[in-house]
Amino acid sequence: MAKTRVLVIDDEAQIRRALRGIFEARGYVVDVAEDARGALDALMNVTPDVVVLDLSLPDIDGIELCAQLRTWLSVPILVLSVRSDESDKIAALETGADDYLTKPFSAGELVARVRALLRRAQPGAAAASPVRFGDVVVDFAAHDVTRANESVALTPIEFDILSLLAQNADRLVTWNQVREGVWGRDAIVDPNTLRVHVSNLRKKLEPYPTVPRYILTDPGVGLRLNTRDSR
Repeated sequence: MAKTRVLVIDDEAQIRRALRGIFEARGYVVDVAEDARGALDALMNVTPDVVVLDLSLPDIDGIELCAQLRTWLSVPILVLSVRSDESDKIAALETGADDYLTKPFSAGELVARVRALLRRAQPGAAAASPVRFGDVVVDFAAHDVTRANESVALTPIEFDILSLLAQNADRLVTWNQVREGVWGRDAIVDPNTLRVHVSNLRKKLEPYPTVPRYILTDPGVGLRLNTRDSR
C-alpha cells in the first residue's frame, strides 16, 4: 500500500526539518519546499495527499499561493502559520485552505489534524440516491457535486458539511452536530471557521449567496438544507 505523501512549504529550515521528522516518524513520505516556486516545481513531479503551507513565504504570500493551488489541486491544505489574526485565518479559509493551525504547535495536534483532513478527503459511504435542490445535485457515491450539470469544486470540508446537511435534508442540524459530524466529537472548532466554510458553500451553490434559498441558518441553533424550494 502506498504511503501517504505530505508536501511541506515553509521558508524556515528549522521548521522544515522538524516537520520532516514528525511526519517521517509516523510513516509519511515528505517533500519540502522553501518558497512558492519550489512548491510548484515539486508539484510538477509529485502529487501529495496533503499540503502543509506556511503563509510567510519569501516570493509570494502564502494566501496567494493557496488560491493558486486551489484552482487545480483538490487535496487538503493545512495552513501552519505564526499569524494568529482572525483576518488571516478567514482569508486563508476563503481561498481554499481546509484547516488553520498557528505556531507554536504540538506534534500531536498537527498529526491529528492532518489525519482528520485525510479521512475527510476519502469518499464516504454511498447514499441510496443523490440529493437534489434547485439545479444542484449531491452524488454521494461519486463524491461529486454538480450545479446546472457542471461539476462544482468543493474542498473536503465543504463537501463534508454539505453531505451532512444533504443526509438530513429539510431537517435542522445543530451547530454541535455539524462540528461533531465534520470535525469529530472532541474537536474544538472556531465558530468563524465554520461560518467561512458555510459562506463559501453558498457562494458556490446559491443563486444569490447573500439571500440564501437552500443553505439556511437558524440563528443560534444550526443549519438546514432546504430542498423543497426548487424554483
